Amino acid sequence: MEIILQTLVDGLVVGAFYSLIALGYTMVYGIIKLLNFAHGDLYMLGAFIGFSLLSWLTGDGASAAGLLGIGVVFLLSMLLVGLVGMGVERLAYRPLLTAPRLSILITAIGVSLFLEYGTMIIWSPNVFVYPVQLPQTGWQVMGATITYTQVGLIAVSCLLMYALNLFIHRTIYGKAMRAIALDQTACQLMGIDVHRVIALTFFIGGSLAAGAGVMAGAYYGTINFLMGFIIGLKAFTAAVLGGIGSIPGAMLGGFVLGMFETVGTFWIGGSWKDVVAFSLLILILVLKPTGIMGEKVTERM
Repeated sequence: MEIILQTLVDGLVVGAFYSLIALGYTMVYGIIKLLNFAHGDLYMLGAFIGFSLLSWLTGDGASAAGLLGIGVVFLLSMLLVGLVGMGVERLAYRPLLTAPRLSILITAIGVSLFLEYGTMIIWSPNVFVYPVQLPQTGWQVMGATITYTQVGLIAVSCLLMYALNLFIHRTIYGKAMRAIALDQTACQLMGIDVHRVIALTFFIGGSLAAGAGVMAGAYYGTINFLMGFIIGLKAFTAAVLGGIGSIPGAMLGGFVLGMFETVGTFWIGGSWKDVVAFSLLILILVLKPTGIMGEKVTERM
């Protein structure tokens, strides 16, 4: 029981990070049918911007930033990376919206490399230790250790997902996003500013990825400029697992992938965790290509 509970909590934390990043993948794919392989690098960029802001706030790291300071840094990082996401959409993707899908896909790979090595030039290729270390104390529940940090990270992630869900279903821009996902041409004819809604989608997706990056940096303790590559692929796996294009599916897929990966790490070792994740991707593509909550779409002739 102790092992099951500990695995459950650890898996939920990892899954929460995957879910936040997978939401950006699925939102962008749902609207413009782009697999944005640069999205994982927005997660990395969020971690680095959070690192710089926290370093500036805490000086040499001897003094604590305090919860208020960490909260401000968290929100600022989300805002800045969201703006970067909008910039990427405006400069790299918008001119190619009517081009063949392969062109925009290759552009996404180029943007990914630009973000990675641009970050390396600015911050250097070193591995950085995050200036804020989260507490490792907590509760002992049936032999398992559940830290305050883990509960806080899961709670913040769920709060962000809930806020996104409200935005999608209760606001005019959320309704516009859903309408564009169904028929972009009809939305243009109805007078909806499609480009503005697409830019807003990139802003929200980038912000959520940056939030995950700051939390992961503080949780794991170290960051590097290539950290977005693997987790980007994992988040893509989570989006496919849940049903790419489905927002509830991305949330569910992230948590399911996090649980599978944690269980796999426990049973067969940490070096196999990537194998577990990508084996799950292959399995879901073979058995249920539309994902857990995805719907089969028939192409019109």
